[in-house]
Amino acid sequence: MPHEEPELRAALSAAQSRAPYVEALDRHARARPLHVMVPGHGSVPGSGGAHLAGLLGEAVVELDAPLMLEGIDLGDDAPLHEALRLAAEAWGARRAWFLTNGSSQGNRTAALAVRGLGERVLMQRSSHSSFTDGVLIAGLIPAFVAPAVDQRNGIAHGLTPEALAAALAAETRAGRPAHSVYVVSPSYFGSTADVAGLARVAHEHGAALIVDAAWGAHFGFHPGLPESPARLGADLVVSSTHKLGGSLTQSAMLLLGEGPFAERLEALVQRAYTMTSSTSVSAILMASLDATRHALVQGHEAIGRAIGCADRFRALLRADPRFSVISDGFGRFPDIVATDPLRIPVDVSGLGQSGHWVRERLIAEHGVYFEMSTATTIVAVFGALASPDLDRLMAALAAVADEADALRAAGEGGAMEEFPPLPEPGMLRLLPRAAYFAESAVVPATEALGQVSADTLAAYPPGIPNLVPGEEITAETVSFLQAVAASPTGVVRGAADPRVATLRIVRDPVAASLQAG
Repeated sequence: MPHEEPELRAALSAAQSRAPYVEALDRHARARPLHVMVPGHGSVPGSGGAHLAGLLGEAVVELDAPLMLEGIDLGDDAPLHEALRLAAEAWGARRAWFLTNGSSQGNRTAALAVRGLGERVLMQRSSHSSFTDGVLIAGLIPAFVAPAVDQRNGIAHGLTPEALAAALAAETRAGRPAHSVYVVSPSYFGSTADVAGLARVAHEHGAALIVDAAWGAHFGFHPGLPESPARLGADLVVSSTHKLGGSLTQSAMLLLGEGPFAERLEALVQRAYTMTSSTSVSAILMASLDATRHALVQGHEAIGRAIGCADRFRALLRADPRFSVISDGFGRFPDIVATDPLRIPVDVSGLGQSGHWVRERLIAEHGVYFEMSTATTIVAVFGALASPDLDRLMAALAAVADEADALRAAGEGGAMEEFPPLPEPGMLRLLPRAAYFAESAVVPATEALGQVSADTLAAYPPGIPNLVPGEEITAETVSFLQAVAASPTGVVRGAADPRVATLRIVRDPVAASLQAG
């Protein structure tokens, strides 16, 4: 829930006015060092790095320092470690890790870490496929709980504490108590769950709570935004800082909360981080994380402007009867306790064209790029420190709406795609790790029905697994995946072919189960 500004201000130390890692890299660059080591460009824009300086600017070459340098990252009191401590404080966490392979790295790291608490994880079904990858790597045994779903728009939201409690109790009654829980908040469309309630329920059942907050890295930095999940009791928080926070693409953070599992998880996360991180992490990406933390802490006015800009955009949309704001109806979903004001999902079904068509026309004719589209929806994302040009944005939308009106008047409307509903999961007939490593075969989709999937298949956007290894392949799932694959902007990650005409199945599930022990 939104928080009080004085509490936010008082909670942060005076050291938050600095960006120690950025400052250390800058000092190193200004000393004009002679590098006869990696990286190969030597951090010299005029010679070895001329090709990069011409593309990205001299500062990028000069600041692209390697690891293990005194005064930058070596030692417990190094500027990098100070930057990590400040990041943890800023998001209300016990500890933070900088990630240079995105929140996907955070999901895999979290999966490896919680395996140290036990092998069973209860996952929100709309989890990102990178966590499913982590389940495979760690050898976790998953069970699933379905989130609330807006069937009309094909949007998955979140979980209520009551739904989580029922799912955890059911697993316990079946002799399969969960050791960890994985939920998503906020959703791709900005709906935010009751993280405090979910944490309380998970802890009452002896399970740690992982929150995929990839879309909520900006939470907690303004009273008009929901609170940081780390402050609400989450044990691990995956935070994709580049998405709305404003760091460079592929930079993210993993946060450890101050909950009942903190001491056990801290060492587990550090070990898992060592396994998932490069030994040559990018100084540029880490510097962008330090700079973004500083900008968010100091950015009350800029964040306020971004929120105000988003509010005006919604008001302009409501004034045009051809559009509606989907989040205006979030109140009918009991799992949603707050909405990210910087995510604006727009229902464009009134235009008589699909959201995919609308997004493509905005790009092709106006150079305006929305985050994503569905059959009925386009989604705008405003960065927490950004204020997009609303005049240009609304002019482009109005022009595309006029184009759709003209097509409809000419009898060329009604091109909206009809997607099947989001499929229910199939039965988990084999442990995911056993299915993934089993002997497999690629067969036509019609022959795959009733078989066991060897792959993780996830429809993009938004990257939610619709099949996991070990799951029975159903006609509903195949129909849904093929519909997404056939749409103009859809893709199915992990598919054996782009149209999902074939699927990879476990050749002999019985043998695979026996081999897995």
